[in-house]
Amino acid sequence: MFTQSEENYLKAIFHLSEISSTGISTNAIAKKLATKPSSVTDMVQRLSEKKVIHYKKYQGVLLTSFGRKTAANIVRKHRLWEVFLVEKLNFSWDEVHEVAEQLEHIKSPKLTNELDALLGFPKQDPHGDPIPDKEGNYYPLEKKLLATLGLGKKGICVGVKRPLHRNFYNF
Repeated sequence: MFTQSEENYLKAIFHLSEISSTGISTNAIAKKLATKPSSVTDMVQRLSEKKVIHYKKYQGVLLTSFGRKTAANIVRKHRLWEVFLVEKLNFSWDEVHEVAEQLEHIKSPKLTNELDALLGFPKQDPHGDPIPDKEGNYYPLEKKLLATLGLGKKGICVGVKRPLHRNFYNF
């Protein structure tokens, strides 16, 4: 069982690891979570004891297979809640993140699976981000910025690139 804070660290490491295949620095995690590097060091030591990350001082952090599956499940819940809020409760796509941040920490696998089924097993959230399945697998879409399409070319808008801001985690 993980605390809400531990889950948020796992999500941050998960997303940073999608950008880099090497160890994630404590400074990168601190920046992502808008916290102090010393706080990150304490937390990664705790997560290492729980066997969800590999941590070596000066070499960074890597998720274990258990850690990756755990983090993907948290991301899955977050993104399913975003879909639910937009499709069933008529929230706009830009309102859902903060509410989903709270709902993602509910610990019921049955609720998550039923939510997935109710929504028709969506593959993407309202922002165009892929939703992991219950095994932690997902398949990101190849996306291009609309501004990079050539003159006369057509595309389908599947997401919105959010600003790099503390309140807009890419979860």
